[in-house]
Amino acid sequence: MFLLYEYDIFWAFLIISSLIPILAFFISGILAPIRKGPEKLSSYESGIEPMGDAWLQFRIRYYMFALVFVVFDVETVFLYPWAMSFDVLGVSVFIEALIFVLILIVGLVYAWRKGALEWS
Repeated sequence: MFLLYEYDIFWAFLIISSLIPILAFFISGILAPIRKGPEKLSSYESGIEPMGDAWLQFRIRYYMFALVFVVFDVETVFLYPWAMSFDVLGVSVFIEALIFVLILIVGLVYAWRKGALEWS
């Protein structure tokens, strides 16, 4: 039997966690001073006058490093619930999680061999 009142805490949390950022943006939009001028519209580089063009090309290595970080960050998000309910799920789920981790290890070794983890 589906009982809707069991989800009251979830809905309250969802509504409150949605309203806090919306209210923060709304209040900052009302309270923030709006003064436009040449100094306000200029580029800012640590208090120094900008030199040269603002459009410069970054090396792909920075993006690859960030992508590898995101992959392994998402891995922890997927493994945490599995680890919390390990005793209930059984051996088949353990094997599936082991395959998932092995695929990620193969990806890590591939990125390592290709030099995606080298910063210099």
